[in-house]
This record gives sequence, structure tokens and C-alpha cells, in this order.
Amino acid sequence: MRQKLNVRDMTVCALFTTLTAVGAFIKIPVPVVPFTLQFLFTTMAGLLLGKRLGALSVAVYVALGLAGLPIFAEGGGLGYLFRPSFGYLIGFCAGAWVTGAIAEKGGRKPGFGRLLAANFAGLFVVYLFGMVYYYVIGNYVIDSPIGIWPLFLYCFLLAVPGTLPCAFWGGSWRRIIPVLGIEVRRNGKQATAGLKE
Repeated sequence: MRQKLNVRDMTVCALFTTLTAVGAFIKIPVPVVPFTLQFLFTTMAGLLLGKRLGALSVAVYVALGLAGLPIFAEGGGLGYLFRPSFGYLIGFCAGAWVTGAIAEKGGRKPGFGRLLAANFAGLFVVYLFGMVYYYVIGNYVIDSPIGIWPLFLYCFLLAVPGTLPCAFWGGSWRRIIPVLGIEVRRNGKQATAGLKE
């Protein structure tokens, strides 16, 4: 049975949609491949909102960017579909779902090990979608061929070290949330988050 979104669900989804958009413009200048904070915020969406709302918040972000809002790292619009890096945006959505699904299995208070496993599984999904999309678009659509080894080197080996701290840091947020006065509730298929009443 489908559950309707209530006002609280829509509010927290909008919050993480906004954080993901802001994260696109916060660049961390690490050697070789700088990264943004989008992975951190999409991971937190999965951890705190659960798989359903976490993925929804990222899907709304992607839809708004494709509709033309300049909220992607380099703008927006349907033309982004033909950028090799667009696969990472799809991966953020799938990664938030996977992260949330694994974290939810730990109940209301999953251990740090489960949260870390959820984060790394989400990280793997993001890079899997990103690299597959990059390869297909580059080799078969925009005529900018790339081999498997260069793809793995530039789109994973050199890029993933920058996102590893986000995976560790994202796991700690689940424990910090109660200190901020936010309660994360889970009941079956629905996960909602909001201020304690």
C-alpha cells in the first residue's frame, strides 16, 4: 500500500534537496580530482530519512536540475543528460536508497559498523552508476571514447579518496542528530524526521 507524504515528509525532503544543491557548489580542493559535498548530503538523506524519502529528495534535486535550474555543479538543463558525469547524479539517487535500506535494517539505533557499511555500499553504487554512464555516453553517444582502465583510474581510483571522509563522517551524523533536537523515526516502510514535539 502506498503511503502519502505528509507535510513533515515534504519538509525534510525539501531540506535535503536544498542541501544537495548547495553541496554541488562546495568544492573541496584535494589533489588531482576535487570533489563536492553532494555525496555527503545524499548519504545523510539516506541515513536520516530512510530509503524512500532519501531517494525521493535526491530525485527531486535531479528533476529540478534537468528542468533548467542551475543547481548542478556546472549549471542545469536537459543537456546535462549528454554529459558523461550525469551518471553520478543518477548514482546519488540510487546510493541514497541503498544507504537508507541498509541503515533501516539496523532498527532505530543501528551500530556504527552498519552505518559505515551502508555508506560504503552507497558510495559503491554512486561510482558504479557514474562509471557505467560515463563509458556508455563517452563511447556511444558523444564520440569521446574512453577505455576501461582510464575510466577506472580517473573516475574511481583518483576520485574516490576525496569522498571517503564523507562516508566516515556521514555515519557519525546519525548519532549527532539527537543532540540537535531532531528525532528520526522509523515504522515499517515509512521513515520520517522532524523536530521533537
